[in-house]
Amino acid sequence: MTYGRVVRPPLALVLASLLASGLAPPASAAPAPAGPAERLVAHTSWTSGGQLRAGERAGVKIGQGSVRLRKPTVRRTYRGRSYESGSWTSAWVQPGFALTELIPSWQATTPGRSWVEVKARVRSGSAVSSWDVMGRWTSGEAIARTSAGPQTDDLARVSVDTLRTLAATGATGWQLKVTLLRAPGSRAAVSLDRIGAVASRLPVTDDVATSAPGPGVGTVLAVPSYSQMVHAGHSPQWGGGGEAWCSPTSVAMVLGFRGVPGPRVAGHADAVVDHTARMTYDHGYDGTGNWAFNTAYAGRFVPEAFVTRLRSLREAEDHIAAGTPLVVSVAFGRGELTGAPISSTAGHLLVIVGFTASGDVVVNDPAAPSNASVRRTYRRGEFEDAWIPTSGGTAYVIR
Repeated sequence: MTYGRVVRPPLALVLASLLASGLAPPASAAPAPAGPAERLVAHTSWTSGGQLRAGERAGVKIGQGSVRLRKPTVRRTYRGRSYESGSWTSAWVQPGFALTELIPSWQATTPGRSWVEVKARVRSGSAVSSWDVMGRWTSGEAIARTSAGPQTDDLARVSVDTLRTLAATGATGWQLKVTLLRAPGSRAAVSLDRIGAVASRLPVTDDVATSAPGPGVGTVLAVPSYSQMVHAGHSPQWGGGGEAWCSPTSVAMVLGFRGVPGPRVAGHADAVVDHTARMTYDHGYDGTGNWAFNTAYAGRFVPEAFVTRLRSLREAEDHIAAGTPLVVSVAFGRGELTGAPISSTAGHLLVIVGFTASGDVVVNDPAAPSNASVRRTYRRGEFEDAWIPTSGGTAYVIR
């Protein structure tokens, strides 16, 4: 069964440098030496006015820590409607290794008939890929939120929310471009509030060494429990609930932990899950598992929400110790995750909420048949094998 969307990483070669963080260090952070089978991960983001001013601007300004339209002169037609637009383009980022995957994520404010389009490209030596669309997104109903399908050129291709290099040798740098759009003559305050991406180069393996327990042991966060399965058959236009809704159900749990109130619908239990599925639905992918769309939705309510990759549960413990539950993407075969409510899955999202005193993983697993059975404890080594080699340690950080 597929409860979410997990893509196993492509073949990665051994390289000589590592940016030792999955948490979002500045682009200037220095790489550290890598081991012979190291997991290479570097997250770079622009989160303040000062950082955003370093980007190239056309028809936009930096104000109140965000990119905002300023006397846009460019007009564009999208699906029969006209928009005025401006754009922000990042500087080239060199992660310190030859990346093979790039996952952008963003936070934006899009009132009225406004939306944003996020593009990415990579380069290898003097060769530069085309600009590929990673998402057309709005927080409202201005357009149907959508990824743009499997774009391919001579250097890279797009798989839903992930840009992958075509060559095993990877790419030496990456760049993002965000276009802000609104109805002509509108005063809608559309803004780009945060933008970033996680670059990675990961070894192909079925298992990893179990990490030693760290600062998160004995801490379990009071994250509310929601089952996706009790919503089976709900809202067919947004995926139909049940197996399809692991990602929005996990996001709804974390937002509930953050005190974000959900909608109230008479006679409808846990309506926040249905609402989150609607607001994260990707009309191009036809599902709610687009990683960036989930964090973009969560980012409307919290200061920071992004997709990243971690290299072990030891790194996840740092987040738990800081009071941040993590939505993570896992996959496992029959008998590989003791105590799971499903026997196997090619892709599933759940929430790490803490750790036992011995270091095992405490989760809220939305695949459970009821809210009361969502809280589970999984063996540390089994869980690490279900998460790190399969999705590359993909996680939503909502804080």
